[in-house]
Amino acid sequence: MKVNVHAVNFTVDRKLVDFIQSRMEKLEKYYDKIVSFDVFLKVEKTSDKENKVVEIKVHVPGDDFMVKKQCKTFEEGVELSAESLERLLVKRKEKIRTHI
Repeated sequence: MKVNVHAVNFTVDRKLVDFIQSRMEKLEKYYDKIVSFDVFLKVEKTSDKENKVVEIKVHVPGDDFMVKKQCKTFEEGVELSAESLERLLVKRKEKIRTHI
């Protein structure tokens, strides 16, 4: 499983990359056929405090899932996105299991 972190218009620090990596690895226990993750980190130019956008694209055989969250911090965005992905992956696994 590969995790690609893309920071749009800023440089991301190592701690954040490590946090994202470890959080994405935890998702493997919900669905073990994950090929890769593409994580996009963006800072919106708004006066709003919730200007950090996290987009995570998950590649699984036969499908791709995309989750987008806007929060105050990237860590919070990654956490909320990971929770949404957990639900999606569990749903996908159950759907596949019923077709076997």
